[in-house]
This record gives sequence, C-alpha cells and structure tokens, in this order.
Amino acid sequence: MKLGLHYWKYSTPEDPALIAPTLARTARIAEQAGFARFTVMDHYFQMETPHSVATEPMLEGYTTLGYVAAVTERMQLNLMVTGVMYRYPGLLAKIVTTLDVLSGGRAQLGLGASWYEREQRALGVPVVPVSERFERLEETLQICLQMWSDDDGPYQGRHYQLAETICVPRPLRNPRPPIIIGGSGEKKTLRLVAQYADACNLFGTSIEEVSHKLDVLRAHCADVGRDYAAIEKTVMWSRRPALSELDTFLTEAEQLAKLGVSELDLVPDAGQNPVEFAEQIAEHLLPRLAQIG
Repeated sequence: MKLGLHYWKYSTPEDPALIAPTLARTARIAEQAGFARFTVMDHYFQMETPHSVATEPMLEGYTTLGYVAAVTERMQLNLMVTGVMYRYPGLLAKIVTTLDVLSGGRAQLGLGASWYEREQRALGVPVVPVSERFERLEETLQICLQMWSDDDGPYQGRHYQLAETICVPRPLRNPRPPIIIGGSGEKKTLRLVAQYADACNLFGTSIEEVSHKLDVLRAHCADVGRDYAAIEKTVMWSRRPALSELDTFLTEAEQLAKLGVSELDLVPDAGQNPVEFAEQIAEHLLPRLAQIG
C-alpha cells in the first residue's frame, strides 16, 4: 500500500511569507519518508467547509507543482484534480507536458468535472450545466491523448476545435503522463475511468462504499472491453484521522488493499501544520503501512 500526501491548506502557519518554505519542507519530508505522490487542489478560493472559508490563502495548482518539482526528485506530482473548465484542453496538455519535462517525467494528469461555482463566477469562468461539464471532460481527455500521440492533426469536437495538436517537446514519461480521474459518480465519472484513465481516485467514505464503487467500475470496464486490473485504484481517505486512530486506520487500509486499492491519499487536518503531519506520518504510520498489500 502506497501513500500520497494531499496538500490542501496554505493558511498554517498564518504568515504568507512562510507558505513557500512550509510547502518545500513538507514535500521534502514526504519524499524522504517514502510518500509515492504529492498532490494539491485545483482551486483559486479555499473550499468552504466547517473548517475553512473562501478567503483563506490559495495558490494556483500547476505553478505550485512546478515549485514542488524543483525541491523533490522522486514523488509523482498531479492536481487532485484539474477542474475541466479552468483551462483550454490543448493548453492543459502543454501545461502537464511542461511539468513532466521539468520534473524528470513525474507528472500525472488528474482530471475531473469542475464544481466550485463561487470561484468560477467570481473569476469569470463559464458556469455550464453538469451534463456539459462531462461532455467537455470527455473531449479534454481525447484531446490530451491525441496531443501525446503521433497524431498532430486537427481535433473536431462539439465544444472544442483544434486546428493542430502539436506538442513539442513530448512528455518524458513513456508513452505519456498517466491519467487519473477523480470522483465517484457511477454513471459518468466511472464510465470515463473505464474508457480513458490509467487510475481512479475515489472518495473514501467507508469500506463498503469503496467496494461498491469498484464493482461499478468493473461493470463499466466489461461494457467497454477494458481490463479492470489495468486501472490503478486509489482512494482519498478522510474517513478518520490516520494518526489518532492508528490501529483502526491500518485495519481499514488492509481491507482496502484486499479490494485492490494500491494507494491512499491522506489529508492533514484543518489547522494542522503540514510539516508536523508529514513527520508524524513518516514516524508512526509509513513503517507499518509498508507491510500491507
């Protein structure tokens, strides 16, 4: 079982001048400890939750990953996940390619349907119906795959039309950066995983829920003729704090491993210093987690 660290808060510590050094130190500690992946959100305002407000600090995701790439050497890097409405697909393919080249082949394309309408309306991003977001998501997947192929010709879709799909330099990752689709929607999201993705990222609400979603994904794979085993299963696990209930967390991790889940992405608690979170996970959890799988 691998671990990913999902960095979602930039407000601890409070001084904005400490955002960059805190981010860098957290990433270095995570890599040295053996985290497999480092992810950040694709938001421009902080999410509104019981523990956070929109006016808290938030950094643009791909710029942040470029900074993390410069201070690390091995961890995989991606947004969890790119909002499909935030970048034209051809430019998104170039952005991910740039991250891949500059990181030495460590970029992944995390992609999902945009949802945070407050920030979209505030910043002038078009707000379209959910059905159209998923149409655009599928076209974006097709465009990225074409740009990372030998076909540099045109693309004609309902929402996007590209006269050329040149992408030079090519990504260092062979044959291309892996595609991970985030979300648990049974009718559309998991169907797109089956058809296009190398990995899924599910929300870890319970063992039973993850098991059910994987059964749905397996059925979609059968429908489109995809090898279910070829898709990596990852889970954003926020069901319980990993450190405060360590034995329970490890039991659940073992159950998830039996379902075929190969990676758990962990989130620091609201208000928790991310450096301390990475240090504690490295000391108390990773050595025991390495025995699971």
